[in-house]
Amino acid sequence: MTTALGAGPAPKQRADATRNRARIITAAREAFVEHGALAPLDEIARRAGVGNATLYRNFADRRTLIHQVALSVIARVIEHAEAATAEEPDSFAALVRFVHASADERIGALCPLLSDHFDPDDPELEASRVRLEQVTNDLIARAHADGLLRADVGTGDVIIAITQLTRPLPGTACPDLDQFVHRHLQLFLDGLRNPARSELPGRPATLDDLKKRV
Repeated sequence: MTTALGAGPAPKQRADATRNRARIITAAREAFVEHGALAPLDEIARRAGVGNATLYRNFADRRTLIHQVALSVIARVIEHAEAATAEEPDSFAALVRFVHASADERIGALCPLLSDHFDPDDPELEASRVRLEQVTNDLIARAHADGLLRADVGTGDVIIAITQLTRPLPGTACPDLDQFVHRHLQLFLDGLRNPARSELPGRPATLDDLKKRV
């Protein structure tokens, strides 16, 4: 029986609501990767195993859902960077772990979401970007300081590689290339090791360069 203060079933209800919200975000991320930002919300609800009413109760509209998906993916990428930094004694191994884990989050699919459906000055998104920049810069700086990462590579170079290799984007006629993503990422990572075997043209890409594109 529920007490006057509602102390009975409330914790379970909150836990169920939290799980539903998480399932919707996960399903939306998968749908957006496959079909783009206009993936049907009914399909997202079906994948999450919830009713349409539950989806709309948690996310008022498509823009709100996209916003939360993007923040969720960025948060997971930050967690990967922090875990790699804390748990890998070898700084280059930490970088390798971060790159492969970030690829599994399909961060390349975020690019059209951010460019077409976001306010670039959104404070929540900007705070996430700042934190992502900090943790990835730390990974790169450690590998540079240890002499394991070639000196002419910047944080932006790594992020660009991850985003490009986690495509093709939704709606293309390209075959399913996901099975090759980690193979090609490892080829890229092998090319980052110091000493360098070639001289790269231009200058290292920075995260500021990427912001100009969003």
